[in-house]
Amino acid sequence: MDLVIYLAGHRGMVGGAILRQLEAKGGNRIVTRSHAELDLTNQSAVRDFMRSERPDVVILAAAKVGGIHANNTYPADFIYQNLMMECNVIHQAFDAGVKRLLQLGSSCIYPREAPQPMQEDALLTGVLEPTNEPYAVAKIAGIKLCESYNRQFGVDYRSVMPTNLYGPGDNFHPENSHVLPALIRRFDAAVREGAEVVTIWGSGKPRREFLHVDDMAAASLFVLDLPHEVYAAETRPMLSHINVGTGSDVSIAELAQIVAEVTGFKGRLAFDASKPDGTMRKLMDVSRLARLGWTARVGLRDGIAATYDWYRAQMTGSALRG
Repeated sequence: MDLVIYLAGHRGMVGGAILRQLEAKGGNRIVTRSHAELDLTNQSAVRDFMRSERPDVVILAAAKVGGIHANNTYPADFIYQNLMMECNVIHQAFDAGVKRLLQLGSSCIYPREAPQPMQEDALLTGVLEPTNEPYAVAKIAGIKLCESYNRQFGVDYRSVMPTNLYGPGDNFHPENSHVLPALIRRFDAAVREGAEVVTIWGSGKPRREFLHVDDMAAASLFVLDLPHEVYAAETRPMLSHINVGTGSDVSIAELAQIVAEVTGFKGRLAFDASKPDGTMRKLMDVSRLARLGWTARVGLRDGIAATYDWYRAQMTGSALRG
């Protein structure tokens, strides 16, 4: 029987990847709305939409996201918009009779000093990283919303927590992007301008894990489609989220070197230690997901090369359109 699947956030990087994979699988009716068509922070609009479309399944991939600079500059926007989207979509989905829902979170839910690699049970055991605490609090609330509706109403609402994501559709804004797209943009510009030095924020010592967005989309649909008894056997009612990552990390300095090689930059790398590093290490323990039967497939260097090709194609297209 074909399902009606509402995918919130289909124009974002993750939502776009999920949409591509849903369309490739076929067999279901996929419902999407742009922000202009449906403001997810508007409770009455979301209620009317859910009652009209009556989806069987909801995938909540919509979120306001950004890097350290954006989180530091717009903390009220990050906590308010993400809380409102989660509350509206999750509650109005329930009110419209939706039994299955998947919401996507972030690895920043874990304490700044969480033991590495971070296991799911590290949630709420310590102080969050100050630079993105408002966003993290909102994503934690999303997990607890899902778990609370499951407990009280017997629905099947699940949460997946990805590590740092990258790939086609990423945000390459010079100020509001995450570290990997920011590096791709900066090194590409350096190559085109013949620069001899690229300066990178921070000491270069923090370690980060990176997951290609196509892997994240595949993992999301894998978790969504798990039989309830399988999912329930590997989780707990109030600790039900699942980490999604590769299980390996690199230093920012190592990452910058890979990007330099992929983009063809031959100059020198410099690090501005006066800029914030953020958390020194963020590596996900992905053993829960591995036990369920899923592991990442896209290697970091190959993924960065493909992302750079996509970025250059977009830049070329923009130049032609201009």
